[in-house]
Amino acid sequence: MSMSVGSESGEDTVMSEINTTPLVDIMLVLLIIFLITSPVVLKLQKITLPEETNQAIQTKPENVNIVINKDGDIYWNQKKMADTNELFDFLKVEAVKLPQPEVHVRGDQDARYEFVGKVIYTAQRAGIQKVGFITEPPDKM
Repeated sequence: MSMSVGSESGEDTVMSEINTTPLVDIMLVLLIIFLITSPVVLKLQKITLPEETNQAIQTKPENVNIVINKDGDIYWNQKKMADTNELFDFLKVEAVKLPQPEVHVRGDQDARYEFVGKVIYTAQRAGIQKVGFITEPPDKM
């Protein structure tokens, strides 16, 4: 830090710089206080979280398999649907069965979310209670 002893013009000049040293000192002290007190304040309840599992699903003959390819075409058990209205008609018939079958949606990795969302919305409108997404399990190394 420099200091001006005298000025040539004889007038006192006002320093336009802000001294930030006290601010930094206070912030460091506050940081240390928060680091020390935060474990004391955060006494969390000790719980055991569930571990992830990937279970292979046994496809039952009564389950409904819906496939969505990357172009947005919808297939019901290998039969191509014209649109979501036709899919709605098929799902409405399945929704009244007891027990209600599960709907398994297999969406292509490159399919847009819009296509999958339309199928889920159609299943919801038809009254289907259980919809699941079928994925490939990760490779174990």
